[in-house]
Amino acid sequence: KPFLIGVSGGTASGKSTVCEKIMELLGQNEVERRQRKVLILSQDSFYKVLTAEQKAKALKGQYNFDHPDAFDNDLMHSTLKNIVEGKTVEVPAYDFVTHSRLAETTVVYPADVVLFEGILVFYNQDIRDMFHLRLFVDTDSDVRLSRRVLRDMKRGRDLEQILTQYTTFVKPAFEEFCLPTKKYADVIIPRGVDNMVAINLIVQHIQDILNGDICKWQRGAVNGH
Repeated sequence: KPFLIGVSGGTASGKSTVCEKIMELLGQNEVERRQRKVLILSQDSFYKVLTAEQKAKALKGQYNFDHPDAFDNDLMHSTLKNIVEGKTVEVPAYDFVTHSRLAETTVVYPADVVLFEGILVFYNQDIRDMFHLRLFVDTDSDVRLSRRVLRDMKRGRDLEQILTQYTTFVKPAFEEFCLPTKKYADVIIPRGVDNMVAINLIVQHIQDILNGDICKWQRGAVNGH
């Protein structure tokens, strides 16, 4: 069965960058998609389909995408369950510019290790309990804000709207919903992808799993989870 790794942290903390660096160090980036032993999935793919009223709010920066209710937790849970059972699944595609779920989906083939990243991947207990390893990317809030601003401006949003959304929704939601889940992490990665010591240790663990040396993980799973 696939080894499921949850990667959480605040907005723009570097979760996906950490996942991509792990993939790169494992040499999985060059492997054809169907043949990959390690793959990355994002919680962002599971945003709920918005009503017309919610979409109008979203376009004005007045919809809270950082609240647990913004995600389709049932679809997320069933998709992860199928992945853990080694099934091929279809994952929704999401467009951040129009705030809508696209018609096309991404086919995800069975893999040995699955990295699932998102701001609230540890919030829901049913989903949290599915992870064999939980990582939390802990990055300074000023760094995260500056990254968020640059990222959202590239998506065509104006600075005032980005900052209003951050202070109204993003920061309070981080403090209320994301930060408290840090206590569930098995490994905390300060400074994100800059912390190559932590990333190399995690990569070594994943290599042990891929090489079949998983007795210590199985013991941990029996005793710990």
